[in-house]
Amino acid sequence: MSVFKSCVAIWCASVVLCAPAFAQDREAPETERPNRSVFAGDWVTVGFGAGISPSYDGSDQYDLFPAPLVQGSVEGIDFGARGPGLYVDLIADGNSGKDVKFLAGPLVRFRMDRNNDIKDSVVRLLGKEDVAIEVGATAGVSFSKILHPFDSVSLSTDIQWDVAGAHKGRIISPSVSYATPLSMAIFTSFSLSATHVDGNYADTYFSIDQAGSIASGLPVFDAKGGWKSYGASLLGAVDLSGDARDGGWAIYAFVNYARLTNDAARSPVTSLRGDANQWFMAGGVSYTF
Repeated sequence: MSVFKSCVAIWCASVVLCAPAFAQDREAPETERPNRSVFAGDWVTVGFGAGISPSYDGSDQYDLFPAPLVQGSVEGIDFGARGPGLYVDLIADGNSGKDVKFLAGPLVRFRMDRNNDIKDSVVRLLGKEDVAIEVGATAGVSFSKILHPFDSVSLSTDIQWDVAGAHKGRIISPSVSYATPLSMAIFTSFSLSATHVDGNYADTYFSIDQAGSIASGLPVFDAKGGWKSYGASLLGAVDLSGDARDGGWAIYAFVNYARLTNDAARSPVTSLRGDANQWFMAGGVSYTF
């Protein structure tokens, strides 16, 4: 489910932004940081939640599914799940105390859009798509202390290519996020994002050839590449101890709205059988140590 993948990517990026907000400089003398944050050193967050997302990209019917979370930092190297996949930030400045920090590293994702559990009986007649394995990179920069000492703005872009031959395409996903704690226990992040795809990707998930038209009754449609969607998301997290610096248990909620555009919106799988308005919502519990 591609919507699930992109939304959890934003959630994981927001968790990384949360860490510096509550961290104290690891290079400061011990006597100057008596309440040293768990995020100032090596840390790992694991969690489990549930969410709902469209049955396929463009669907107006929704699936309920589990949404596990893994995120952390070891020796300043950040890593974590990005939907059904993994990324690593190879620039070890995650806890350096700098106001400007950079992100760059590899990522791998699995795309299961239109592979199973297609709720729409007509779209199901078009047949299943293979699982895509997308390999690429992520890069970005974050700026701290924008409006106060603990907030940050992050700009990043992911780019990946399918190496499994499922859609044989390329995806670029830029995003910008603003993250801030509202108290020692409450954290929030707001993000804007977009997705650009090439012709191979658009043809796989939004075109309908003559055979598909005969099987489903939907009109023939030739989808072109371009901007596939624009979206916005909001994350809220609450530390259950009342102080996020000590790690432990937390709960979170996440909502994302995406609007399909261009041929992704005009395709019959969206315009006739689904909806260009796409929602993703998730919530769960996590533990940081």
